[in-house]
Amino acid sequence: MMSLAASSNMLILSVFESELRGLEEKHLLRNIISRDSMQGPVITIAGKKYLNFSSNDYLGLSGSPEIVQAVQKSLQRYGFGSGSSRLLAGGSVLHKNLEDSIARFKGTESALIFNSGYSANTGVIPCITSEDDVIFSDELNHASIIDGCRLSRARTLVYRHRDMGRLQALLKKAKARRRLVITDTVFSMDGDLAPLNDICEICVRSGAVLYLDDAHGTGVLGGGRGALAHFGLKAEPWIIQMGTFSKALGSFGAFVAGSEDVIKWISNAVRSFIFSTALPSSVIAAAAAGLRLVQRNPALVGKLWSNRERLYDGLKSLGYEDSASMTPILTIRADRVSKVLGLSKYLYGKGIYVPAIRPPSVIGPRLRITVTAAHTERQIDKLLAELKKAEIGAASQ
Repeated sequence: MMSLAASSNMLILSVFESELRGLEEKHLLRNIISRDSMQGPVITIAGKKYLNFSSNDYLGLSGSPEIVQAVQKSLQRYGFGSGSSRLLAGGSVLHKNLEDSIARFKGTESALIFNSGYSANTGVIPCITSEDDVIFSDELNHASIIDGCRLSRARTLVYRHRDMGRLQALLKKAKARRRLVITDTVFSMDGDLAPLNDICEICVRSGAVLYLDDAHGTGVLGGGRGALAHFGLKAEPWIIQMGTFSKALGSFGAFVAGSEDVIKWISNAVRSFIFSTALPSSVIAAAAAGLRLVQRNPALVGKLWSNRERLYDGLKSLGYEDSASMTPILTIRADRVSKVLGLSKYLYGKGIYVPAIRPPSVIGPRLRITVTAAHTERQIDKLLAELKKAEIGAASQ
């Protein structure tokens, strides 16, 4: 006979089953996809090759021989595991050297490495605000920013996406010890840019601190230096920049760059930094190699933007004009989840991997297409040709 406790456990499990069925009925159930090849413009899934238009490896550096060699050299000297946090000597001299390089690259006094962009945002935002402060956050900011705001004791006011009038109005009304404006520089699901010239001007007038998530801007905008460089802005002491090594720089991890005092405070107060084991030196070596490649090869960024224009023009000619996108992130939107799932499935059947993005990740379903510097013109044209066939097929039904 089943005990009361066992019966209760079975009831809990049945709730999960019911919730999963609900997701499936709404076409919102997701499955993990695993590749058995290197990341790149062509990947292998279950033994079959696919053109890959889903990766944030914008410059195609994740498989770079220079990065692989840097990792191998680091492994020979430092081993793999770091063994403890940075404050307990878990990091090597490679960590400090990379932080110095990032500070120079971003034009700041100092920088600090984090294990991921998520741990940076959820750690730093609560650390630099208190119950006496107010945060002003764009409504389409990344989930890690939203979670960082929720973990903070500060009051959070959300302003309409890229609406500078609304941001200015909220700043005028809110009384606080410190005001912190937070925005993505590149909005990863739409591909548009935050209007940083306007935001910086508003912050100066309001005496607000600005926190930028430049995860999708670093290595992509401003010749690779990021969003501030793209807009011709300086890294002022009242601006804090977060960026990642895991996208255009082809490695893993993240950083926060800013004034010396801010970074010193963060290193002494951010829980996600203090209580995390340091990234392995081999990962840091990879990030440093990626940074060097970006600095030495401006043509890489140029190729990325050339490919972006080719794909953008091709999508526009097919009637898929994405007026929002200003970056290598391009979208095809639909009014129904089933429609984007059907288009994604069609492309997958033709050997092209472009996953459908659905709620709650986004409000409206879409295909999120990312083009990289590693894609060839032929590969881009293949995607465009199959999209055209898909539209012809849909129109004939």
